[in-house]
Amino acid sequence: MTAAVSFTVHGTPAPQGSKTVGRTKAGAAFVREDNPQTEPWRNAVAAAATAAMLDLGEDHPLGSPLRLDVTFVFPRPRSHYRTGRNAGQLKPSAPLYHDRRPDLDKLVRAVGDALTGIVAADDAAFVQVVARKHYGQPAAHISVELLG
Repeated sequence: MTAAVSFTVHGTPAPQGSKTVGRTKAGAAFVREDNPQTEPWRNAVAAAATAAMLDLGEDHPLGSPLRLDVTFVFPRPRSHYRTGRNAGQLKPSAPLYHDRRPDLDKLVRAVGDALTGIVAADDAAFVQVVARKHYGQPAAHISVELLG
């Protein structure tokens, strides 16, 4: 059995926020993510996780307990860059860490749910989580390790 899996998901990470619960005009109940980017992001994470597990020869979740380590990388705003003849160069004051929305815990929730059934049997199997937000090429670098 493999003890760890690591992979990268390219694209801007999306948080898992609130859900709207309601009924259609026909009376059918529904639950919808309030953030329209959440489902495509979770699908991208799930696809990358599935490919990484298959590359390792695994066709079932790793087991439990698990450690999740994830680095979320967001694009830099234009205000981080110089202008004029130095355009494209970062300002010395440009921060490394992304201390703006989305919230780190909501980003982790989206990843945990996406990994359920692929890397982890249930997201409750994650007993340690290390997460951070940086600026750079948009992506999420994800590593899951079986503990014990």
